[in-house]
Amino acid sequence: MSDELENRIRVFRAEHRMSQGELADAIGVSRKTISTIEVGRFIPSTVIALKLAQHFGVPVEEIFSLRNDG
Repeated sequence: MSDELENRIRVFRAEHRMSQGELADAIGVSRKTISTIEVGRFIPSTVIALKLAQHFGVPVEEIFSLRNDG
């Protein structure tokens, strides 16, 4: 059994018409960090996840979800 963290960062960025770089600057990380989180190669820290949620004004669960491949 494996769990995979999925995210909707790209969706939220599109809705807010933001580039990866703009989002990265807004929450204090690198563009590469946003990119690697979006594609699932990097699991963000709790602090980064909370900053993303706060930036978009939504609960963290609206951005991140856990998929169980059972």
